[in-house]
Amino acid sequence: MPWAFGRLVLSSGALAGGSCALVYYLTQMAFSKASYYQLALEQLHSRPEALEALGAPLSVHHLHLTDRENFVDIASAQLKIPVSGSKSQGLLHVRSSRDGPFQRWRLQEVFLKLQDGQQIPVFKLSENTGHEVENE
Repeated sequence: MPWAFGRLVLSSGALAGGSCALVYYLTQMAFSKASYYQLALEQLHSRPEALEALGAPLSVHHLHLTDRENFVDIASAQLKIPVSGSKSQGLLHVRSSRDGPFQRWRLQEVFLKLQDGQQIPVFKLSENTGHEVENE
């Protein structure tokens, strides 16, 4: 009888651990496929000074899901995407919004903060028109 209980506890623990790992993986995949995430990475790839500061090859890492500054709700998204290269590493700060639940996401601001504290502007939505992009 004690062996059966031990196997049950061990099996339950393995199942729970595997379930948590699966949920973590699926959450990471959902973030990485979201348009606000993809738009921010496109902007990063279009900024030679940011790519030069990081160094090639560029690697994008998993989000820190426990970081309270990473959040998404119906109308806004704010992320810190870890990135690294051969020269440095840092966080790609992303702010995005949309008008309603089924509307398209619009980037508001994207900047790269390197581990040495240097900040490189990547994208900022024009405050004048609300539609045009100003690359600083």
